[in-house]
Amino acid sequence: MLNTTATETAASASQHDAVASCAQLVDGLAALYGRHCEVALYRLDPPEGMAERLAGGNRQPGAAMTDAEQRLLAELQRRGEDRLCLTHQRLGAPVRSLVQAVRGAHGELAGLLCLHLDLGAPLHELMADLLPPENERPQASAENFSNNVEELVTLTVERTIDAINADPDVANNAKNKQIVTTLFEKGIFDIKDAIAMVSDKLNISKHTVYLYIRQKKRDDEASSPHNQENP
Repeated sequence: MLNTTATETAASASQHDAVASCAQLVDGLAALYGRHCEVALYRLDPPEGMAERLAGGNRQPGAAMTDAEQRLLAELQRRGEDRLCLTHQRLGAPVRSLVQAVRGAHGELAGLLCLHLDLGAPLHELMADLLPPENERPQASAENFSNNVEELVTLTVERTIDAINADPDVANNAKNKQIVTTLFEKGIFDIKDAIAMVSDKLNISKHTVYLYIRQKKRDDEASSPHNQENP
């Protein structure tokens, strides 16, 4: 009986140490990925599924594991893997999640490290968080950063064009305007040279792109509560 108790105590200590060793990663990962990222570290020994450390969100240490995280843990265990990375929906927005098993000295599952990046956030905010400030960028790497942004903008523009062109609910004569409107909502036009790129992709003039953007801004202002008369 004493040997069993001692073994259980040692196993519990091993699990606690394994989770504690990852605690500093939580703040570091949240700082790396920015304001639209939440990182959580959970203990899986009693009290099971309680957050040991949280960063980047509104929850506090001691919070329970979310339903989505419980499903991700179950999927991780079903696959028998230590790491799972996938995109899913949370509150109607796409979220890229990484879940990493934390194991004790003897390979037992001790905790879970979860990282959730909100892909529904405005693109310019995601990029602002992922790229270093201008004054911190090495001069020799400036072109690389520029190329990365250009590639991301190009990919976003092309995916938006493909999605709207394939949408049967959008009339053919309204597709270009809808594409520009959608890209405006994603913050694409806050990025340098995006208007020229979109006009080239759609084979329309930059003046037309500006026109669609002005119409979108007017529509937004007209629907604002400040511009609506009180009943």
